[in-house]
Amino acid sequence: MEALKLEAKTRVIKGKQVKQLRTLGQIPAVVYGHGIASQDISLDLRAFEKVLRQAGESSLIDLAVGDAAVVKVLVHDVQHDPLRSTIIHADLRQVNMKEKLEANVTLKFVGEAPAVKALGAILLRNMDTVTVRCLPQYLVHEIEVDLSNLKNLDDQITIGSLVLPEGMEFVNGAEEVIAIAQTPISEEELAALDTKAVGDVTAVKAANEEKKAERDAAAAAQEKKV
Repeated sequence: MEALKLEAKTRVIKGKQVKQLRTLGQIPAVVYGHGIASQDISLDLRAFEKVLRQAGESSLIDLAVGDAAVVKVLVHDVQHDPLRSTIIHADLRQVNMKEKLEANVTLKFVGEAPAVKALGAILLRNMDTVTVRCLPQYLVHEIEVDLSNLKNLDDQITIGSLVLPEGMEFVNGAEEVIAIAQTPISEEELAALDTKAVGDVTAVKAANEEKKAERDAAAAAQEKKV
């Protein structure tokens, strides 16, 4: 994969004045890392959006701030405008290529689950990302999850069943379920669940009413003593 590149400028504008940047198609950002002084920068919004689509949170980016030497960074956090969903701020983490780090890698679901197509199973995906630990050069953009392994009802794909990329280890437990071909619930079972739920609610109401009656009786007895 060709190295992703991003250019930035040193930023002196802070606080409420950063609105001026956004009107010029720029966004405020900060670069930081272990043992590295944080640096305020500004990024071209369109350029950053393009790189973000390609990099996600697990691909290294070559960041050039002004005339300084290029450094390797990861997108650590992105803030969006709550009303317009546009990017308004970004945190970039500078990495040490000799130190292991943890990052979230996107799961890419591929193939088709035979249990869904032939047996009517319901495909449930429990995870969209996994957390990995590795040296920065071993990071990958995504990890594939082959749904064709779900052949029978209630088959599961777990963290431990994934093919581990070179130089990488999962932080998640091996037993954690990524996807499952769940047996569909019949109308009779669904009706039984509904009936049980109604019964549970009725039982709770009856218990509450009984406790209230007990409290009222105790209060009345206390008044008679007085």
